[in-house]
Amino acid sequence: MKEEFPDLLTSRLLLREIGEKDLPALFAIFSSKHTMKYYGSELIQNMEEAEGVLMSFQKGFENQQAVRWGIARKDTNEIIGTCGFHNWSKRVGRIELGYDLIEEAEGKGYMSEALSAIIPYGFDELQLNRIGALIHQDNSSSRKLVHKLGFQEEGILRDYAFARGNYIDLIMHSLLKKDWRKS
Repeated sequence: MKEEFPDLLTSRLLLREIGEKDLPALFAIFSSKHTMKYYGSELIQNMEEAEGVLMSFQKGFENQQAVRWGIARKDTNEIIGTCGFHNWSKRVGRIELGYDLIEEAEGKGYMSEALSAIIPYGFDELQLNRIGALIHQDNSSSRKLVHKLGFQEEGILRDYAFARGNYIDLIMHSLLKKDWRKS
């Protein structure tokens, strides 16, 4: 991975590094019951915790273990969500995909547009062979999204995550480089 953060452009979006000025947007995303419904982690409660989220994104990039873009609309440059890669196993070329979007931006094709930019980055720049997406079984819109992008459903990982006092089953989806090239 490059040392400088990789900005990516789409027709409507700028995928860019998340900074201190974006803390209010991070707080809005990660404190929202709606946005975090299927996320598998606790809601953040204050700006200090938003700073912790930002620091974890920055540290993941610095350590070359993850990359998380802020999804900003080109016309406003305000963050409406985040997307990126984590749990990078470089030796086998495997990584996991994560993403979130504020409720007001849902249903407008923003996430499909953003993921359509980072998937080629993963395969071409990070030399990945496999991108996985772990999705809550009740999150039908997210499952439809990754399917539309060429991911295949592989199966249920029982009690894979723990959030808000409960164990959660997650469904593993994957996209392989050889399959992506065909689409």
